[in-house]
Amino acid sequence: MTNGLLGKKLGMTQVFDETRLTPVTVIEAGPCRVVTIKTKERDGYEAVQLSYGEVKERKLSKAELGHLKKQQAPATRVLREFEKVGDVTVGDSVTVGMFKKGDWVDVVGVSKGKGFQGVVKRHNYAGGPESHGSMFHRHPGSMGASSYPSRVWKGKTLPGHMGAERVTVQRLKVVDSRPEENLLFVRGAIPGATNGLIVVRKSKKG
Repeated sequence: MTNGLLGKKLGMTQVFDETRLTPVTVIEAGPCRVVTIKTKERDGYEAVQLSYGEVKERKLSKAELGHLKKQQAPATRVLREFEKVGDVTVGDSVTVGMFKKGDWVDVVGVSKGKGFQGVVKRHNYAGGPESHGSMFHRHPGSMGASSYPSRVWKGKTLPGHMGAERVTVQRLKVVDSRPEENLLFVRGAIPGATNGLIVVRKSKKG
């Protein structure tokens, strides 16, 4: 059907077995509805468009509502395209049951925003002496020579906006899958804050 689905991050917990403790992230994955099927003849490529997260109609634009109503789909906040795998029809439901215990997945999310940060936090600079009179504590340091090139070197790591960017964590192991509760337990941490939108798909390195 597809190689992945949409969900949201619920948080982290621990899972115990006979020999060890495993830190896991709990993801509420799906169910997602198939809204559109892209074809090579019409669109130039093959893909499956999934919807996730029902909302009130007044929260969507007329264009978004028209697209969903054309496919007789309910008003949903998120639409994403996934690789088409096998046979699929519009209206099908994609659930977390596509992942089994022991599978490997890639998880995509938006990292937590840190705002404007300096080079010590953003690029792990060591900084200068902390003693009195140093005058160089958490600054970026030298910008480059004065006569040549008379500009800041391209690629210089400087202060700026940190976080709030798309991050993909590859090859995480599925510890447990509960289709009846739409829950997926993945070993380790994933990007994003609690209730953040998450894309879970079969690992490219599986």
